Amino acid sequence: MPPRWPRKPDRKDPEYRKLDDRMNFAMHVAIAATINSGLWFFHNLKNTSWEWLPWFTVSWLVILLVHLIYIAAIANYTETPPKST
Repeated sequence: MPPRWPRKPDRKDPEYRKLDDRMNFAMHVAIAATINSGLWFFHNLKNTSWEWLPWFTVSWLVILLVHLIYIAAIANYTETPPKST
């Protein structure tokens, strides 16, 4: 069951931005896991020599780690001031 938001979603709402960033991270992890596990499955199934595959996997893990560090430590979820026009 998808999470429910008690009010109208708005990117200006700090709680909504935090939840949205975490759901985007979860999607990023799911996509990475799906693609990497599929590649490793076919690599092992066909006994091919894909020398690039470990580098691809490690690179994606580093990107995931940077994404996690950003949403956990760097992202600023304070109230955004109104823009003057």
